[in-house]
Amino acid sequence: MGKLEQWHPGFGVLLECEEAPRPEWMSRQYQWRDGLLGVTVDGMEDKEKARLHWILSLLKNTAAQAGNFGCFGMHEWAMVYRSGTVRHEKVAALRLSNEEIARFVESRPIRCTHYDAFRFFTPAARPLNQLQPTLDGRPLQEQPGCIHANMDIYKWAFKCQTWITGELLLDAFALAKDLREIDMRASPYELSDYGYEPIAIETAEGRREYEAAQRALADRAASLRQRLISALERVVCAWR
Repeated sequence: MGKLEQWHPGFGVLLECEEAPRPEWMSRQYQWRDGLLGVTVDGMEDKEKARLHWILSLLKNTAAQAGNFGCFGMHEWAMVYRSGTVRHEKVAALRLSNEEIARFVESRPIRCTHYDAFRFFTPAARPLNQLQPTLDGRPLQEQPGCIHANMDIYKWAFKCQTWITGELLLDAFALAKDLREIDMRASPYELSDYGYEPIAIETAEGRREYEAAQRALADRAASLRQRLISALERVVCAWR
């Protein structure tokens, strides 16, 4: 939370600062000159430039894809499908039996496009996925309807924290929190003790509820993704 609470003006904004800032307040991305303090691309290392390029490319490619709103959050079910262990058993029990979960998973198509979700599928669930996402293939596989891809906007914003505004980072965090709530409510876990009622995607009504929430959150994510893209494009253009 300490990093999240740090405010940054973002690239291209200069702050009046008559006295030299204390060394512990500075990072190598900040420059103080003539009473003005701001973020600078001077001295950026090649590995940092490569990371910003990769993040920017992933964000732009994701935004250009058509959104898939037919997954209905099946990934969390695939993570416990025909397994002797439960990923979150220390904090939440399953609300259905293992056999009920297995029957539901086998009754529905699974089309997960997100590598970081797919890699937690049980061995038995992996062949059931219509796609086989890979780490190297992320820029072409991720799409803007995906709950996890939209949660990742916060991850990418956090990695670029110095270069973007504190407001953008907080907006991305708020979106990720709301996305995670929908993600877990649609899971097979019992979360009523935490104040969350399930979105029962094993029913037609639950799937309609999930899709409506997914679409609303994807609209918020599209706006945030574009804000992050615009911020990073300004940085990339500055070092050319």
